[in-house]
Amino acid sequence: MQISHIILSILLGYLSGSIPFGLIITRLSGMNDIRSMGSGNIGATNVLRTGGKKLATMTLVLDVLKGTFAVTLVGIIDPTLAYIAGLAAVLGHIFPVWLRFNGGKGVATCLGVMLALSPLITFVSVLIWVTTAFFTRYSSLSALLAISAMPLTSIAIGEYQLAALCLVLAALNIYTHRENIQRLILKTETKIGDKKKK
Repeated sequence: MQISHIILSILLGYLSGSIPFGLIITRLSGMNDIRSMGSGNIGATNVLRTGGKKLATMTLVLDVLKGTFAVTLVGIIDPTLAYIAGLAAVLGHIFPVWLRFNGGKGVATCLGVMLALSPLITFVSVLIWVTTAFFTRYSSLSALLAISAMPLTSIAIGEYQLAALCLVLAALNIYTHRENIQRLILKTETKIGDKKKK
């Protein structure tokens, strides 16, 4: 494994992940800066609250695909480097250089990364997200449970190397949702479908 390939994988993953599709899509639709609306986040959940289902769906799909794209492209060079590119893509979404390193929570991009690495783990995580969201209507809680289940699912199917990546992704997910966790504890967290003004 050459150092140049590792650097290239990190750069490709980071730059792919750092594209702020939520901001771009809402701006193109004529909306104000999404960062000044709702929760201030550039992800699909905030786009749903402030811009509607169509824009939120577009944001979700593109945020997923940028993770899938980075992993798939780098995986052609070296499957091991795909793990590095996947992590870099999620970090790019959370800390995009274009937005002064203040991006989204990385959930959709995490799913995109896992979609390329393990469709089975992705399916389990999506199932957990949908089930939790249906019963609680908390997007944040759904994301926390879905991403946190990834390391356990990886171990259950014997993918121990992948479990290490999933553990890092789960830790990042908890970090980006730290304020949501506080609001969940205080029972002040906004539910799916609720309109929220910043």
